[in-house]
Amino acid sequence: MTALALFATSGALAEPQQPHWSNAFVSRVELLALLQTLNANLLASRSATATLEKWCADHNMAAEPRLIARRVEGAEKPASPETRQHLMVGQDEPLKYRHVRLSCGDHVLSEADNWYAPGRLPEEANLLLETTDTPFGKAVQALKPFRRTIEVRILWSPLPQGWETKSSDALAEASNEIRDVSIPHEIFEHKAILYSADQKPFSEVDETYTSEIFSFEIKARP
Repeated sequence: MTALALFATSGALAEPQQPHWSNAFVSRVELLALLQTLNANLLASRSATATLEKWCADHNMAAEPRLIARRVEGAEKPASPETRQHLMVGQDEPLKYRHVRLSCGDHVLSEADNWYAPGRLPEEANLLLETTDTPFGKAVQALKPFRRTIEVRILWSPLPQGWETKSSDALAEASNEIRDVSIPHEIFEHKAILYSADQKPFSEVDETYTSEIFSFEIKARP
């Protein structure tokens, strides 16, 4: 059975704590399957918010599987010329910036930079984004949005380099040398453009998904 301990991160000042998984080769394969499953679900989804909430619910990660966008205060990041090109906005059209940590219960599942055109959003959506912890995907639901991913970066692989050329005995021996697999906090990244139902772009997001997607309890297996 995969060994997993639950650790929580809460609040902007909390240090991210890594979930503990056994270093056994089968455990690493399970981690790879989980990573690729969430990655594929996000790529196929119209809404990252809805996908993360379903992930949280399916894995019983919180009593109430509701995503909250906790703002990270700090320096503004001006939109790049490339972002303005993606959103089809000129230099004079204002873009707003929002940096949030998306949490479900005590687990920070992703961190996102978001540049959006407030003039293309309903007034209610702008108010929600300015004054509440509502995730972006929920705030703009009236636009019936969909997303197009423009870049995917896998930042960490659970399987050791060259694993496919090694014997099962060698892999087992290497796994026994370390008790727990070391998982970095950032595991994969998506960049996407959000469009309204009338095909107009209104937001660019850069989302980094964290190791806390693995922070759920596993029931005993026969």
